[in-house]
Amino acid sequence: MIPPRPHPFVRSRFAERASELIEKVWRRGWDEKPPLEPDYLWELGAKGFTADDEISIRSAEDVADFRLRLEKLCAALRDEAQLNALGHTMAYGQLKNAIRKRHALGRLWREEPGLAATQIAPPIIVLGQMRSGTTRMQRLLAADPHHAGTRFCDSHDPVPATPDLRPLKARAALFMARKVNPWLETLHPFGATRTDEEIGWLAAALSPASFEAQWRIPSFVAFSEQRDAAPVYREFARILRTDAAAHGNADKPRVLKCPQFAEDLPALLEQFPEARIVRCERAHDEVLASSVSMVASQMAFQSEMRDIEALEREWSRKLSLRERRMESALSAHPNPAATIAFDDLNSDWLGTITKAYRQLSLEFTAAANTAMEDELTRARGDSHAKHKNQMDEFAV
Repeated sequence: MIPPRPHPFVRSRFAERASELIEKVWRRGWDEKPPLEPDYLWELGAKGFTADDEISIRSAEDVADFRLRLEKLCAALRDEAQLNALGHTMAYGQLKNAIRKRHALGRLWREEPGLAATQIAPPIIVLGQMRSGTTRMQRLLAADPHHAGTRFCDSHDPVPATPDLRPLKARAALFMARKVNPWLETLHPFGATRTDEEIGWLAAALSPASFEAQWRIPSFVAFSEQRDAAPVYREFARILRTDAAAHGNADKPRVLKCPQFAEDLPALLEQFPEARIVRCERAHDEVLASSVSMVASQMAFQSEMRDIEALEREWSRKLSLRERRMESALSAHPNPAATIAFDDLNSDWLGTITKAYRQLSLEFTAAANTAMEDELTRARGDSHAKHKNQMDEFAV
């Protein structure tokens, strides 16, 4: 039973207690508050690795870009985010883990350089604003046995290993995430091995995608919007090729999805120029309301930020920016593209999908139809439908 949430910034009692306990530990000197300083985080994240692991097959430009992103993000977290003790701890953990994963990937590529150069089928990119039906579209397309999707656990941790313990680790992480934010499943239904967006791969390269949805970090967002995203997507492409090799599905088009793609589409298409595009559309006001409630839910337990009007202004600006950039990039993209309306997908999923397959010059098989029906049956058991009710409550 998901408890009612009458205001977007309400915290769970578990999150309140966790933050109070962490603050008490620091106050009484039982442990030190870890500084959000780039050099300190780098030293901890790189422990056990060498400089060769960080560089590996990456260019000097990519290495320098990551270090600069880390510096700018740390400054924004310290100066702007208004983090509470739980938020500070989560930020520290995420950044240290990003550095650690970067070194682990570098070591893997140093030992097996061919992984990052694996030849893959041109992907299918699901493009659109967050809350516009992109997750549903990604999962339907990835259900087609002729396509492939990215497991949540692989996005969360892109470093393959034998034995593969990532599903177990992801289940544990999701258990804790649901304890902290019991409304999580109404916002985005998760599953450790379920197809999900590749936001974890972007976070591993310090794209703002997941960070601006958790924290108020305007200087880092502005810095990222003005900067060429090419180094981020070179890393993204290396991770995708490695993941495809690990799962043995390089010959199947990977269905990729993350709202950040709308903002960075030229850099993404530079890596995958033959990609097909599926664009999801939904009314601006509906996207904005749903986006704000999702971001507020994430910020609520990590910071003291409580200005809903400022959040609405920022995400209205962000959605407009992404729309402009998406339009500009698509106008120059020559490959097949399909457009999916949110309401059409709700009212006639089969007709909408069939039309999209025609537009993409893909064959819609009986096996694909059956697999998508199974995915829809699973989706009907999600808590996602309750999100609209919560948004209605916020407006009261």
